[in-house]
Amino acid sequence: MSAIQVPDAPVVLSTASVYPEKTPVAFEIAAQLGYDGIEVMVTSEPVSQDVDMLRRLSDYHQVPITAVHAPCLIFTQRVWGRDPWGKLQRSREMAEAVGADTIVVHPPFRWQRDYAKEFETGIERMSAETDIAFAVENMYPVRMADREVVPYFPGWNPLERDYTDMTLDLSHTAMSGSDAMDMAKRMGGRLSHVHLADGHGGQNLDEHLIPGRGSQPCAELLEHLATSGYEGQLVLEVNTRKSPDRESRQLELAEALAFTRLHFAGPRRDHENGGDRRERVAMRRREEHAPPRVFTVASDGTITH
Repeated sequence: MSAIQVPDAPVVLSTASVYPEKTPVAFEIAAQLGYDGIEVMVTSEPVSQDVDMLRRLSDYHQVPITAVHAPCLIFTQRVWGRDPWGKLQRSREMAEAVGADTIVVHPPFRWQRDYAKEFETGIERMSAETDIAFAVENMYPVRMADREVVPYFPGWNPLERDYTDMTLDLSHTAMSGSDAMDMAKRMGGRLSHVHLADGHGGQNLDEHLIPGRGSQPCAELLEHLATSGYEGQLVLEVNTRKSPDRESRQLELAEALAFTRLHFAGPRRDHENGGDRRERVAMRRREEHAPPRVFTVASDGTITH
């Protein structure tokens, strides 16, 4: 018989995954399908900015809010004002109020010059003030005609900077032509958040496909994380815009969840946590949650635990 460990990392649904439907629908679907939590993408939609309403939705559906995605996209430039540091402060206040432990942050755009110059030191300062992780996400260059333009500064690749926490997005690795497995391994203990999606890359299409439908090593990455002591979050941030109705959208999100649960498993091992923050987060999760689920598989296929 062999021992299989399913690590105690939550599989989370991003509210962006139900677009064009609204934030409340994400909570409803997450509860129905058995997701472990919600990542709130803060947008111009009023509910996504309303702490009291978010807490009510979380309580009603019994689905915790585990992460907040700060409003740092092109189409959220005016959400919570124009000051980018003010947006991060509001994101922190929301995360503290709803009990989330991660804030997803994009690197600054090149035209945000003052913000960009202070970004690395500012993120370090804000991270030191709280146990909430500010996880900087990998982005991508944009191809225009015969040249490549990088709209981000100090850069689209967080590995080039000294951030304490990082988010790895597999749709973005497809866009940038990056090796997702290499990025994950080089991030090591600084990888605290994963946006699980898929993509083929090319033609400036940030596809956010259901895992398994593109060219990215989604299954391989999950298996690697399961056997390397990963204790962050696995967030399904996928595109279901073409789903004709609620039932079709729910089926796609059920497929994404099933894919993640299937591949996030591996042989049981003992691991050491990474930096100080990861040790604190791991300790808090061990106190708040049941121990990792360990299953024994017999030669006849019988599973016990």
